Amino acid sequence: MSVSNHQVMLSLDKVSLSYHTGRKTFDHGVHRVLDEVSMDLYEGETLGIMGRNGVGKTTMLRLMAGILAPTRGKVVIQPGKKAALLSLGLGFKPELSGRDNALLAAMLQGSSLEQATTFLDSIAEFSELGESFDAPVKNYSAGMRSRLGFTTALMTHVDILLVDEVLSVGDAHFRGKAQEAMKNRIMGGQTVVFVSHMADQVAKLCNRVIWLDQGKIVDQGDAVEVTDAYSASVVEERKIAAAKKLLR
Repeated sequence: MSVSNHQVMLSLDKVSLSYHTGRKTFDHGVHRVLDEVSMDLYEGETLGIMGRNGVGKTTMLRLMAGILAPTRGKVVIQPGKKAALLSLGLGFKPELSGRDNALLAAMLQGSSLEQATTFLDSIAEFSELGESFDAPVKNYSAGMRSRLGFTTALMTHVDILLVDEVLSVGDAHFRGKAQEAMKNRIMGGQTVVFVSHMADQVAKLCNRVIWLDQGKIVDQGDAVEVTDAYSASVVEERKIAAAKKLLR
C-alpha cells in the first residue's frame, strides 16, 4: 500500500528516552532506551517494528500511547484521534471475574462504559472461556488470561491500534484465529503499529517495517526487504557467536 498521499496520523520527532541507573556499564550512569528516533505513521497502514529484546520496541509503543513521556523530542497525534495499546492483561484484577476485567480493560483502552458493555458478548464468544468468563481471573491459566487479554483489546475501536507481541497467544487453534482476526482488522482499514519477533508474521501483515537496534532506526521500508535483512543479520550474528564459542 502506498502511503505517500495518506494523512499522517502520528509522528515521533527526534524522540529520546533515557533514565539514570547505578550500573557503570551505561554512559555515565545513563541508559538511553531510544535515541532521537523520528518517524511518521500514515492512516490505514500497518507499520511493523522489529528488533531484539531490549532495543526499545515496547517503549516506542508506550510513547505512542501516551503511557510514557519522552525525555527529549515530541510525540504528535492528530487532533481528535486515539491510540490504544493492545497489551495482554492490561488492568486485570485477579479477584474480579473475566467479565468484569474485560469491562475495565476496555474502558482503560478508551471505551466508554456503554461501549465496553456492548463488547462483552463478543469477548465471551471469541475468547472461548465458557463459564470461566464469570469466574475470578486468579483461577485462570496463563493461556486463558492471554486469550481474554487479546480478545478484550481486539474488540475495542480506536483510530490507531498498537500491538505488542500478542499473536502468539494460546494454543495453535487460537493463534490461527487471533492472526486471522488481526488480518481482518487490518483489511478493514485499521491503522496499526505491530511489534513482533516473528519475521514471517511481520512480512505477511505489514506494509512497512522499521528495524530498531540500540534505540535507533537502522533500516526502514518495504516489509519483505527489511524483514529479510533483519533475519539475515540474526543468522550472521549467530554464526559469529558460534565461531567465537569454538575458539574459546
